[in-house]
Amino acid sequence: MAAKASEGAEASFIEHLLELRTRIMRSAIAVLVLFVGLFPFRNTLYRLLARPLTAVLPRNGAMIATNLPATFIAPLKLALATAVAVAVPYILYQAWAFVAPGLYQRERRMVTPLLVSSTLLFYLGMAFAYFLIFPLAFGFFAHAAPAGVRVMTDINHYLSFVLTLFFAFGLAFEVPVAIVLLVLMGVLRPETLSGKRRYVILGAFVLAAIITPPDAFSQTVLALAMWALFEAGLLVAYRVRPRTAPDEPSDPPPPAPVIPPPRAVAAESRPRRPRRRRRTRKPPPSGDEP
Repeated sequence: MAAKASEGAEASFIEHLLELRTRIMRSAIAVLVLFVGLFPFRNTLYRLLARPLTAVLPRNGAMIATNLPATFIAPLKLALATAVAVAVPYILYQAWAFVAPGLYQRERRMVTPLLVSSTLLFYLGMAFAYFLIFPLAFGFFAHAAPAGVRVMTDINHYLSFVLTLFFAFGLAFEVPVAIVLLVLMGVLRPETLSGKRRYVILGAFVLAAIITPPDAFSQTVLALAMWALFEAGLLVAYRVRPRTAPDEPSDPPPPAPVIPPPRAVAAESRPRRPRRRRRTRKPPPSGDEP
């Protein structure tokens, strides 16, 4: 019996590995198909990505390639990164399909809204960085150059810098999803997070100062956005937190011990004395008797 059980467990493990490989292969094929479709437009994509910088460069400023392969490698990297970003919903769906058989019905209902909201918030963070932070930060850098210095940015360095900011802002916008998950798992309580609000605000400003360029306006905007997302996640956490019914306690109270009254205890503990038998006196002898 033990051998059969071990063989069944091994077969189940191999089946899970095969299913995981299938899910990974499907995700890789989706990314490859999107990459092939985006490859002819790699230069157009890079031009769109560089627009926030080229719009604020002075007349003598330009983007340069410090080595010859960079003119091909940088747009190629951008096309691959764009394919991965576009395929994120499908990749998350494959991950959900792999873990869904092991979830309860209530957990399945919660996973779908969390996946959709996390994907939308990640895209929203990238859009926030592109349309608001990039023009402000690049304008600050372009006008901060000393006199006589031409602003010429290498295309590879610019791509790495922009992708890092995209990833940072996308993760920063996942704050509501992280709060809801921690509350649902029972790691934190909404009341605890509400009591630590001032530390959260301080951490938001510190994180914004680390991941954004040295521009006070962009740092303040990101910190305020993270604070607003924290409040939104806290509001949702108050509504989805697990609750226990007040009339159904988790552990029934133990029965109260029966304590006898003190008199009864004293009476029971007092030793009983044996009863004395009454002695009957014999009548004195009368004179008639001999």
